[in-house]
Amino acid sequence: MKKSSLISIAAIASASALLLVGCSGTSGGTSTAPAAAARACIILPDSTSSTRWEGGDRPALAAAFKAAGFDSDIQNAQGDTAKFATIADQQLSKGCGVMILVDYQGAGIQVAAKAKKQGIPVIAYDRPIAGADYYVSFDNEKVGALEGQSIVDGLKAANKDPKVAKVIYVGGDPTDGNAKMFHDGADAVMAAAGIKPAFETAGTWDGAKAGTAFEQAYTAQQGAIDAVWAANDTNAAAVIAILDKNGKTVPVSGQDASTAGLQNVLLGKQTATVYKPFTLEAKAASELAIGLLKGTKPMVDKKLADGTPYIAVTPILTGPGQVADVVTAGDAKAADICTAALVAACTKYAVK
Repeated sequence: MKKSSLISIAAIASASALLLVGCSGTSGGTSTAPAAAARACIILPDSTSSTRWEGGDRPALAAAFKAAGFDSDIQNAQGDTAKFATIADQQLSKGCGVMILVDYQGAGIQVAAKAKKQGIPVIAYDRPIAGADYYVSFDNEKVGALEGQSIVDGLKAANKDPKVAKVIYVGGDPTDGNAKMFHDGADAVMAAAGIKPAFETAGTWDGAKAGTAFEQAYTAQQGAIDAVWAANDTNAAAVIAILDKNGKTVPVSGQDASTAGLQNVLLGKQTATVYKPFTLEAKAASELAIGLLKGTKPMVDKKLADGTPYIAVTPILTGPGQVADVVTAGDAKAADICTAALVAACTKYAVK
């Protein structure tokens, strides 16, 4: 994908989000909420499953609310469901005009229920939450479909017949509602190509656990593995570490366009990563939340299976030739990617 096509896709995704966040029937768009509650309360899940939460989403969301003239309280549960609940109670006691929650192991469900009892709208951000008023995320089945296609393409490039290839599935944490969508999207594409999983590990977003589970699968298969569907870059990195240890390279998928993921893509150890420009997701969520804070009623024409209004942003499959696009978009830094071991690859693919 050339830079112009990346910009075009990103613009379409952003425009789609903007079209979905419409307004209707308000008097001057002013909020009826008390001043103390005219702020956004945001809870992020952790700092380990992805670098995006603190490095990307936090500053993007904070900047959006500041530009709109609203306060925001952004806190991180640091992978602790009890802390998630405590943060929410503290925020609610001080007043929230809207809540944006990234669920962590189901902790968002009770928080959403508490907020709704107080008449506070809840936006489930990136991960679905039962009982939320809105869901803003990427098209997660599409994310999975792109991952699955990268595995199919990788097998074909290696002259492996997908119908007989031994593919290991290393999925995400089943308590994350997105994990099933990633899996189902990937599996649909791979199954259509004739792939049947040779082994599925227990899902997790913990890299160490993913690595342990994959090594067990690798041993069980006696190293006879042709590809690995890994649900994200963290899991992919853990898988690649085991493959490296055994001197083996096979197609591996991933998502998030993390620094490590982009490096593995450039090195040819990961077939591709799915780039999800967090700036577009943050833009869609913040515009929705700001509209709610102003007292406007959003118009959303897409829904989840349970009826929750859903704003879906378009993901982008990123192979070595598109890594430079991620850097150009400002969602990765060439200085971080192009370490000594990556200089040749960065030069080859014009990452600078």
